[in-house]
Amino acid sequence: MIDKITNLEQEARKLEPSKEDRQNYLQLIAQYAEDLLQNLPEAPANIPPIDEGKGLHNSPISDSPITPAQAIELIRDNIDQQALNPASGRYLAYVPGGGVYPAALGDYLAAVANRYSGVYYASPGAVRLENILIRWMCDMVGFPAEISGGNLTSGGSIANLIGIIAARDSTKLKSREYEQAVFYVTTQTHHCVRKAIRVAGMADSIIREVDMDERFRMNTQALETQIKTDMMAGLRPLMVIGSAGTTDVGAVDPLEAIAQVAKKYDLWFHVDAAYGGFFLLTELGKSIIKGIHKADSIVIDPHKGLFLPYGSGVILVKHLKKLYESQHTTANYMQDTYDVDEYSPADLSPELSRHFRGLRMWLPLKLLGVAPFKAALDEKIYLCRYFYQAMKKLEGFELGPQPDLSITFFRYTATNENLNQFNEKLAKAIQQDGRIFLSTTLINNQYYLRMAILNFRTHKADIDLALQIIQEKVAALQ
Repeated sequence: MIDKITNLEQEARKLEPSKEDRQNYLQLIAQYAEDLLQNLPEAPANIPPIDEGKGLHNSPISDSPITPAQAIELIRDNIDQQALNPASGRYLAYVPGGGVYPAALGDYLAAVANRYSGVYYASPGAVRLENILIRWMCDMVGFPAEISGGNLTSGGSIANLIGIIAARDSTKLKSREYEQAVFYVTTQTHHCVRKAIRVAGMADSIIREVDMDERFRMNTQALETQIKTDMMAGLRPLMVIGSAGTTDVGAVDPLEAIAQVAKKYDLWFHVDAAYGGFFLLTELGKSIIKGIHKADSIVIDPHKGLFLPYGSGVILVKHLKKLYESQHTTANYMQDTYDVDEYSPADLSPELSRHFRGLRMWLPLKLLGVAPFKAALDEKIYLCRYFYQAMKKLEGFELGPQPDLSITFFRYTATNENLNQFNEKLAKAIQQDGRIFLSTTLINNQYYLRMAILNFRTHKADIDLALQIIQEKVAALQ
């Protein structure tokens, strides 16, 4: 048996590269990353994929290793040189973020040290670091320091789920009462909210789509009327979900007025600020997103407005105790972890095993300071206004309302073709060109192109190029 163990150890030790190997890995990967970043300003925002990464199948997982150079080649050819490039400043689709460089270093350090950040007992420093970030964001939204808190999540979808479950549990609602529970949204509410309601076990609950005004914001008079109607029908109004920056059109709901209605009828007020939340860092953003401090829970995505890599979300709650009561559970093998003076992330979300997400957020904020983030956020609002005003001067285009934040939408109407078909062709022509990338949406069954400006690498020259390409493609299609 000793010989067997010795032989196995010899093979297993290959999992720990030598110092020389580690340095070689780092040098190769750092050079590859540097080449990506150096080429990024001129790189396409979209490269229509030829084989959709199928070349990866030619190198199956097996007992035989490949060289680091071969691994980099597979990544380059099958991933980084195909399809969408969200790191590009000319990626103007969906809700871009970009990925600030120090965040990648934070992820690297978190993965190398592999500290477990789920429970305070296991790594007090890691948990304190994340709680400091949560406290900073609670201050940003205006939550009271002594009672609020939250959790760093994988993104807005999970954060919204956690908020919905907290609302459900805070009412002591029984499962047999779920059919009478009512959620209030608009057609602009992110689709992950409906999914979260279903995942929370409340698929049989009622979801009311409240009317909106001409700027796609929730009509609070319609909200109150619907709540009163539902109460008279014996239903249980549970939760109203407002938006601080909708995905489709970037609209900011009248949060102050919604909060008043929610308080009057004892509803949980949840705000999905995944896109717009970090604009609260600036005075301009605060002037647009008013009343968010009156929410019971708020979702914000650092991988949007704080420009972090994908996989960074946050749920903030005004009363942390309600979140703790909703998520906390115990196990015999965890008994050593209970006597602590800080809340653990595992007590505030469904996750026990989790990535140390805080380091990717903390390191950029410490190395760069908050000031450049504020400047970038205000820049995006002004760039969107610049684009909107420039488009208004062009003949033949129909635009949506004045943008609240940094998303707007438009279509071309000076054509004898079916408008939906023409604008679909226009979008595809822009996307196939690849120099910029815009996404599309349907509003009242009409096909529109979206301009979403949030990448920290997006600047005026990129918007000018977008204006040029839009006009080029319209002319080519005429």
